[in-house]
Amino acid sequence: MDARTLSVGAQSQSVPGRGAVRSVLVACDPDKPDVRTLLDELVPWLRSRVGHVELESDVRALVERRSTLSLAASLEGLPDLLLVLGGDGAILGAVRAFASTPVPTLGINFGRVGFLASTPVSHWREALEGVLSGEGVLEPRMRLVARLGDGASRKGGLEAIALNEVLVARGTAPGMLTLGLSVGGEWVADYRADGLILATPSGSTAHSLSAGGPILFPSMLGMVVTPICPQGLSYRPIVLHPDSSVEVLVKESSGDTLLVLDGQAFHPMQVGDVVRIERHAQAYPLLAWSKLDAYRRLRDRLGWSETRYRSTDA
Repeated sequence: MDARTLSVGAQSQSVPGRGAVRSVLVACDPDKPDVRTLLDELVPWLRSRVGHVELESDVRALVERRSTLSLAASLEGLPDLLLVLGGDGAILGAVRAFASTPVPTLGINFGRVGFLASTPVSHWREALEGVLSGEGVLEPRMRLVARLGDGASRKGGLEAIALNEVLVARGTAPGMLTLGLSVGGEWVADYRADGLILATPSGSTAHSLSAGGPILFPSMLGMVVTPICPQGLSYRPIVLHPDSSVEVLVKESSGDTLLVLDGQAFHPMQVGDVVRIERHAQAYPLLAWSKLDAYRRLRDRLGWSETRYRSTDA
């Protein structure tokens, strides 16, 4: 099998090579009205080039179905390529569906922004031809694992994986939270704020960015801690080592508190609960169109000027 391999920390992931993609799962966001129009053209196009093409018309149904499978069952019939038609929310859902068994994933953007679903719909054919011929660009994306349990008011526990971010935030109550942050067992600060975001490089262009956090290159390793509307204006975002062991303790809350994974999975927290966040051992293999590099995606998505600097030196 022809494949190019990239090292990601202690692991390696391969770009599907020419002839390596024999099965494709197409997962769709049913809320995007133009998706059905593209399917009428895309599915026959794929079936003329790939041995097996399966269609999942609702990403949410895919998540629900695969969440009930055992690990052994989830390994059966994995596609060589997961193609997602939708926006970044659809990509996050698809990644959740294959959280324990990651497969190379390419997103065709039908959303508003498209940092994760990076391929413009107008270039779907060119991008797919590149992937099928082994010219796709692998962007291994760091993930986080959050463990909630054994707090002062909680029995049992929860373990969940996030591609973009782990968020601890107030619910519907108007009051602020007091959250204690520790890294590697060392206390960092207590935040009086609406919440605290712990973002991966992928998530640095999502909720964290809107809250004033920095942009990290998508395939690098690191963790961004960004407070949401902190009472103390001196509290600024922090970029942590990717192997940091982080704990967030709910110290005070005037109402309900939520642990939110990628904006899609919600879990209640109470005063005394601690969520522990660490880097997941396996990155997720997102694919990108080779003609749309990460910097161009930033320019396009954030509206940066296209003017190039030209030296005035003779």
